[in-house]
Amino acid sequence: MSDTMTDPYAVTRISKEAQVEGLRFWPQEKGTYPGLVLLHEWWGLTSQIKDLAARLACEGYAVLLPNLYIRQGGMVTVNAEVAAALMSRMKESEMLQDVNSCCEYLNTRDQVKRNSHGVIGFGMGGSLAIRFACQRKRLRAAVSFYGKMVMPPAVLKDLACPLLYHRAGADEWVTAEEVEHLRQAAKDFEKSVEIRTYDGAPHAFCNETRQDTYRPEAAKLAWESTVAFLSDRFKADR
Repeated sequence: MSDTMTDPYAVTRISKEAQVEGLRFWPQEKGTYPGLVLLHEWWGLTSQIKDLAARLACEGYAVLLPNLYIRQGGMVTVNAEVAAALMSRMKESEMLQDVNSCCEYLNTRDQVKRNSHGVIGFGMGGSLAIRFACQRKRLRAAVSFYGKMVMPPAVLKDLACPLLYHRAGADEWVTAEEVEHLRQAAKDFEKSVEIRTYDGAPHAFCNETRQDTYRPEAAKLAWESTVAFLSDRFKADR
């Protein structure tokens, strides 16, 4: 596949040495940048998540977008039942290994500042982002958009970096109790966790391709706060 050049970023396949399949979005301007790993929802590697990766690259980050479904043939779907089946067949340990491989790959690139990394995820990817931030010690930032709490709250004692959590106020997938467990665990273990709630917004309120759930005002606020959060976390690397 040939490179697709779109100013001000370039998108190419992640090279084979990373042991992960997916795409990378590099700022075109020469320099060294903080690295981000962007984790997709249960729909797979959609055009919508690729657009988000491009937006992050335009903010000045070297972005890796791994295909977490590569063991399922790299499928992409718009059918919720198919998406649920795909997600259920995935092993969390394998997906976390892929995310870690992305970070290690970033450390080999001249364009990326060593160990200056963050992870961002949506839905399924948001759950993985929290879990990964409790596993990898050398992270600067983690952002979860309405990720479900799939691990015991005690795991938060290993949270290695500040976490920004975007909560959909009318989420039917992530319960208020789960979010409260996150809040309490952050307090108990003295971790930096910021929870932003968007009243009335349903799960996946940032996905503009889903007109049943998309809430443009909430999505705009969530994106702006994410950009500000990342800017603060990586300001020493600019």
